[in-house]
Amino acid sequence: MVFYNNLAKLDLHGADRDYARIRVNEFIDDLRKEKKDSFVIVHGKGLGIVKRSVHETLKKNKYVKDYKLDNFNIGCTIVHLKEGEE
Repeated sequence: MVFYNNLAKLDLHGADRDYARIRVNEFIDDLRKEKKDSFVIVHGKGLGIVKRSVHETLKKNKYVKDYKLDNFNIGCTIVHLKEGEE
């Protein structure tokens, strides 16, 4: 079981879809440098605009292994990165 409190978090509350896209990609680059393989994105519930932008960005990022909504909080997405890819 993964303890989400121990994972790095990217909080996108108040962000628009373009800022969210940029921050997600920057955050992934930073975590790869730190050799981290999992993190949480807090995008909130709202109208789902930021969540859709985040998921589209994750789908296109070549370093993302998989991602899913948190079962207990649909305002968060859990992301796993591929290991050792350059």
